Amino acid sequence: MKTRLLFIDRDGTIIEEPPIDYQVDKLEKFRFKDGAIISLEKIRRYTNFKFVMATNQDGLGTDSFPEDTFWPYQNLMLQTLESVGVKFDDILIDRSFESDPLPTRKPGVAMMQKYLEDKDNFSLEESLVIGDRETDVILAKNLGCKAVFLGENLSEDLEKYCLIKAKNWTEAERAIISYNNVIKIKRDTKETKIDLKLYPGNPEIKRVDTGVKFFDHMLLQLPVHGCFGLDLVCKGDLEVDEHHTIEDVAIALGQAVYELWRERKLIGRYGFEFNLTMDDCLASVAMDLGGRPWLIFEADFFREKIGDFPSEMIYHFFKSFADNAKCNLNIKATGQNEHHKLEGIFKALAKCLKQAISYDFTLQTIPSSKGVL
Repeated sequence: MKTRLLFIDRDGTIIEEPPIDYQVDKLEKFRFKDGAIISLEKIRRYTNFKFVMATNQDGLGTDSFPEDTFWPYQNLMLQTLESVGVKFDDILIDRSFESDPLPTRKPGVAMMQKYLEDKDNFSLEESLVIGDRETDVILAKNLGCKAVFLGENLSEDLEKYCLIKAKNWTEAERAIISYNNVIKIKRDTKETKIDLKLYPGNPEIKRVDTGVKFFDHMLLQLPVHGCFGLDLVCKGDLEVDEHHTIEDVAIALGQAVYELWRERKLIGRYGFEFNLTMDDCLASVAMDLGGRPWLIFEADFFREKIGDFPSEMIYHFFKSFADNAKCNLNIKATGQNEHHKLEGIFKALAKCLKQAISYDFTLQTIPSSKGVL
């Protein structure tokens, strides 16, 4: 998986920015933003972003801002953050004045050129910029990623480039943690070629194409009702039949869910029983992302096919999914209409997934008395 970057502004974001000269060059001017230390520690602990400080320091090294008035407070800030486990992987400082049209000055991207050029190792489109100025949002736009804007006064035309417009660090922290863990699964066999991306923090992405139209309809229920993003393309040997396509999609989807909950720490873990009604049908699904695969399936289907989906593959899909997601899955459904019955199951599964993979910020440790999932 490519490395994702969190570009973090300094003044006004991590520490307070003096309102007159904008320079933190005296001890009485040095103060952390409320909540910054706690939130940065949580983001560092619960995400896999590479931390990059990106800051404009007007005229650093000139008579107006001597080096010896900057580094003591820069180092104090870094040492304080390191004491709680927050260490920056890279620090980028532009020393130019605002009047200088240098490409290294934010929102220019020249300071980040090494990350832009190394596309094999870094994913800019899945990275974030966090800052308190419109220029930080424009930087995100220029990098091709999203911004976390700390503040409320933002031009309306820039809001589309934001993941969130956060009132405080707590809101920013939760948005960043929830955005974490984009999961990519590729499965390439002689029977199927699957490219699957699961976006827990971006529910706008909804694309499914397996070549089995009713199966696509069912799979789309997952991101729609689970409130996560799903981009899934499968090219299978449908000239043989639908079996390999349905089975391998279940395997890939299960692997994606497993990778997601394995990466996350403070998940809800359980999808408590959802009883979902759809006209004449009642579907019930419960889930435990606890590492122990098991499937209870109590639903009868009497049509040979629902659309172009073979009914004999229904149990097999959920069994393959549960085995690879390493989850306990309990499914029951009653009713007369086969379409409604299966769609109700998929919708209830989506609701369970939403609950089980969501962060529970009230937790202090992972949700297991064993200390491990």
